[in-house]
Amino acid sequence: MGRAGKIARRGFLVGAAAVAGGVAFGTYLYRRDPDNPLVPRLRPGAVSFNPHVIVDATGVTLITPRADVGQGAYSIQAHLIAEEMDIELDTVKIEPGPPSAAYYNGAVGVEAIPVAATSRTYVAEAGRGAVDVVSKLMGLQITGGSSTVPDMYHRLRHAGAVARETLISAAARQTGLSRNQLRTEMGAVVLPDGMRLDYADLAATAAEVEPVTDVALRDPSEWRRLGKPQMRTDMVAKSTGTEIYGIDLMLPDMLFATVRSNPVQGGAMLGFDAGQAEVMRGVAHVLPVTAGVAVVADNTWRAFKAAAAVECDWDSVDVIGDTDKQFEAVAASFTEDRQDSRLREDGDIDAALGEGEVIEAEYRVPYLAHAAMEPMNAVVQLSDGRLDIWTGTQIPRFMQDKAAALAGLPSEDVHVHAQVSGGSFGRRLEDDYVMQAVEIAMQVPDRPIKMTWTREEDFTHDFPRPLGMARGRGRVADGVVAAFDLQIAGPSISESQMARLGQPAFGPDIAIVQSTWDQPWGLAAYRVRGHRVPPMIPVSSWRSVGASGNGFFHECFMDELCHAAGADPLAERLRLCTHDVSRKVLEAVGEMSDWGSVLGVGQGRGLAFVLSFGVPVAQVVEVTQTDRGIRIDRVLVAADVGRVLDPVNFEAQLSGGALFGLGHAMNCEVTYRGGVAQQTNFHAYESMRLHQAPVVEVRGLENGTEIRGIGEPGVPPAAPALANAIFAATGQRIRELPLSKSVRFV
Repeated sequence: MGRAGKIARRGFLVGAAAVAGGVAFGTYLYRRDPDNPLVPRLRPGAVSFNPHVIVDATGVTLITPRADVGQGAYSIQAHLIAEEMDIELDTVKIEPGPPSAAYYNGAVGVEAIPVAATSRTYVAEAGRGAVDVVSKLMGLQITGGSSTVPDMYHRLRHAGAVARETLISAAARQTGLSRNQLRTEMGAVVLPDGMRLDYADLAATAAEVEPVTDVALRDPSEWRRLGKPQMRTDMVAKSTGTEIYGIDLMLPDMLFATVRSNPVQGGAMLGFDAGQAEVMRGVAHVLPVTAGVAVVADNTWRAFKAAAAVECDWDSVDVIGDTDKQFEAVAASFTEDRQDSRLREDGDIDAALGEGEVIEAEYRVPYLAHAAMEPMNAVVQLSDGRLDIWTGTQIPRFMQDKAAALAGLPSEDVHVHAQVSGGSFGRRLEDDYVMQAVEIAMQVPDRPIKMTWTREEDFTHDFPRPLGMARGRGRVADGVVAAFDLQIAGPSISESQMARLGQPAFGPDIAIVQSTWDQPWGLAAYRVRGHRVPPMIPVSSWRSVGASGNGFFHECFMDELCHAAGADPLAERLRLCTHDVSRKVLEAVGEMSDWGSVLGVGQGRGLAFVLSFGVPVAQVVEVTQTDRGIRIDRVLVAADVGRVLDPVNFEAQLSGGALFGLGHAMNCEVTYRGGVAQQTNFHAYESMRLHQAPVVEVRGLENGTEIRGIGEPGVPPAAPALANAIFAATGQRIRELPLSKSVRFV
């Protein structure tokens, strides 16, 4: 077992035993910070005040360890440091840094404990504190769960302030002036006479100065960049096609490889015939790897063509392999013995449902692929007892430990060089593709090997978002919603992912009921239960995890109850809302959409509200029923993250999340036959087309007291808002995704 231990991924489970165990380590171990991983790497004359800043004679380097998978993580981390350090980002280097416990994520696991984001009780705060304790003690370096900003907001600002104040001390020593005579500005310490000492010129002296760690962070009223429109640090490169992603990396003397594995996840390979492939142009090696075969060639295309020519004998796998049968297994899990959680039970729901007519509905969501634009890839080189890995990853420490175990090396001899990723949506929380590359490098040492999956391999060997079902029972009375009972059944993401790490999952999987049990509705009779489906197809985290499907379940059923009661969907949600921050979000989206105004013939307006990752988000979708099908006209989005640090990226993430959610709700699903994914490229997994993209308007509120992230919360309300809009326009209530099974989109 690696030093990262048994607690893994963004949704790791922190049960009572884990919490107690974490606290038992004591405050001494918790308060002791991990060693700065930058110090052993410093060149002569360089100084590092903390794990996030290096200053040397060439300038300043900022370390931004949370992975950038397109969401702008590198940029916002750099801005947080630069705000306090008084430095311009076009003058610095930005690097992700090495895998290190110093970059632990203390916020990522909060979603996995049974604590509502709106709760401020002693037990809730203790639970959040315990998550931070365990995360730090285990050195849990993970990117995910919209946790980058919540986790790094204070830490990175503090790192920048420490660097600033220590450089002022260095300038005081170098000039003989007192500290209070000096100030900083644009990467320099400014003397009383206006003379500027660049930070780079102070590096050698700063290395001899004790870091100033007792620093005050600037009040937001003094901010120069945070809270104001910013240009992301990668904007020019990504707009001009000059960004270097992992798949673009080229090294001297490089070979190129690809892999074909058993198309049934978990299946083995009995044997292969490489006779035809071995004589093809450019082919250097045809090699066995776990569950498959690898081809190494002089370029990627030739490796692809040769791999397709290998005749493979795949072993069979005992799995529920057809989608119809998989849904039958889900339906069969609505039983007491399969109940995984009952986190919400307000009032006597059974008595409330026994007082009148019960409204019932069943909903379904399919498997969904991650389908990142950049297929899985890695560059690996094993030479003289040193293993180097270049890839985009959200789990660098876990990858380092697992690769070390596979190669038989100490972890310190495995060097993970994190690359910019061309998308992830949760896929790079896995490391299967990297382990294949390591296996190849072990058989072809010394030369760098670039291993790239074909798009078909990427789809076939994805760990998808799980399918799921929900059954709702409710009652209305006197024009309002009186009782709400929701059961959800689905496979456990945690159980599946932990199994791939060789560790058992423990406790209930909160993801099964994520963003249903903790919604801020004050119903006298309100119950949510989760049911765990036995493992079938291996599944994984997908953008917004359990909330992605559960938002559809919860908000479509809430809409059904509102209409059954004859209540306005917005007014009824406002009546039920017990959380002031969420109430203001609902009010904002109502104002933005001119809710209640009369629409034209064949038009409809749908509302959905989902609180996920601590962020309340409300969306209104407007549609028109045309002679050719449903047209999506406009989307209004309101959200509250406590403080909007970058208004431009905030809007981009929310509008992008809404469009991402809408596109998948319209068309996307992964189905299986014999355990094999039937959708193997984008022609069969078609999202929203450009001509179908609606106008999206975004409003950011700042009433919340906690700093939150925004990469994922924009997704969950999109599907239910669209389905509710279609009902408003057509009278057709759709309870299964994708919606294209029931309507046509134009």
